[in-house]
Amino acid sequence: MQVRTAVLTRRAVLTAVLVGALCAGGVVPASAAETTAAPASWRESLATGEAAGVTTRDGAAGLDPSSAYLAPQDSASAQAEGVTDSPALVPTGLLTLGLRTLERPTSRVDSVLDADVPEGTTASVDVRGKRANGSWTEWIPSTTTGTNAGTAALPEATDVMQGRLVLTGSAADPAARPVVRDVTLTAGPAAATTESAVTEALALRYSVFATREGLVGGTTANGHRIVNRDHFVALPSRRALSPRGTSDYSVKVCAPNGRCAFAPVWDIGPWNTRDDYWNPPAQRQEWKNLPQGTPQAQAAFRTGYNGGKDQFGRKLVNPAGIDLGDGVFWDALGLKDNSQVTVDYLWTGSLRLSKVVAVGDSQESADGLVTVRAAPDAAASIVGIAAEHASVPVECLAGSGDAWVRIGAGQFVVAAALPGAGHVTSCGSGAGSGAPTD
Repeated sequence: MQVRTAVLTRRAVLTAVLVGALCAGGVVPASAAETTAAPASWRESLATGEAAGVTTRDGAAGLDPSSAYLAPQDSASAQAEGVTDSPALVPTGLLTLGLRTLERPTSRVDSVLDADVPEGTTASVDVRGKRANGSWTEWIPSTTTGTNAGTAALPEATDVMQGRLVLTGSAADPAARPVVRDVTLTAGPAAATTESAVTEALALRYSVFATREGLVGGTTANGHRIVNRDHFVALPSRRALSPRGTSDYSVKVCAPNGRCAFAPVWDIGPWNTRDDYWNPPAQRQEWKNLPQGTPQAQAAFRTGYNGGKDQFGRKLVNPAGIDLGDGVFWDALGLKDNSQVTVDYLWTGSLRLSKVVAVGDSQESADGLVTVRAAPDAAASIVGIAAEHASVPVECLAGSGDAWVRIGAGQFVVAAALPGAGHVTSCGSGAGSGAPTD
């Protein structure tokens, strides 16, 4: 660890899932929205947000270095402080704000902060929106538009959004801490050319190098305290960081031995902090001249990209694009050393996802983990593990009495482990071979 850091069903099944999600969620495509509606503005409550490295007092939010995770200083802040070598680690805190349901869809959210931001520190807002299939877009960092002001353009129109306050400290002056007294967000009307992404799509899948995170007893970027043999992963961008205890952004990681793990993204790393390499170059936050799916660390380590260094000027000693919690590394995947793995970034697909809930204490579900089997049968071979706080694809019901849910080709979990899955169609007689019913 360096820095703190699907299988597609048939067209009819996916179309039914997407249409159902639209009807249930009441999401209106931007093309049907009124683009002349007046913007909606509101003040966020800072006292009730989910804090990680942030404390609130008298309604104001401040950085708490004792509980914040450490990340290399933002390059702009480092330059302002005259840091030319590898920037020092600085405390970084997150305050996830409440959900906001809008009267009309939006595709742009402006933010204005009433804040004291000492030199070398930062205070900004990330935003995200609910997608048509019920999942979230990634967090979009605001682009600065003025003093303590910014704007974020969402990738698609949404009528449910959420903000996240991001505070960072100073490397030159550890006592300098930003304090935010008020956050005002304004949701502009959806652009006429912005449409909700109601299209069939596989989750993005790439082969990347994985390392074991370790750090038992430490704290992840979302405030989770790492326990022995923990089940979570870290990706090198906070765009896909789940709030503590949630499954908002989850991955499927498969090892060369064929075993797979489903786990939530609860940390940032390794190496970089703004490398959402799974996104297209135009959308990628940094390293836009790299091919989609190529982590910056991989390019630097293997081909000398950026002089063989990460975004903070450190020499790469491995090409890692994902960090695995010890339980994912050892127990779910059976790895003994760092390895190349295949990763599905599940939130990027159109298939409906459902949160895993461990039920009881049995051979299928125990200690917050659910067994993944090769067929809808308790006697079938074990092919992986799904962590309780992960989201998994919901394809169809299988087995005797529809007691199993297929979550991938040759991957099944007991239906009781997905109580929030809602209506799920039957796989039919071809369940064992992976063929859904038309």
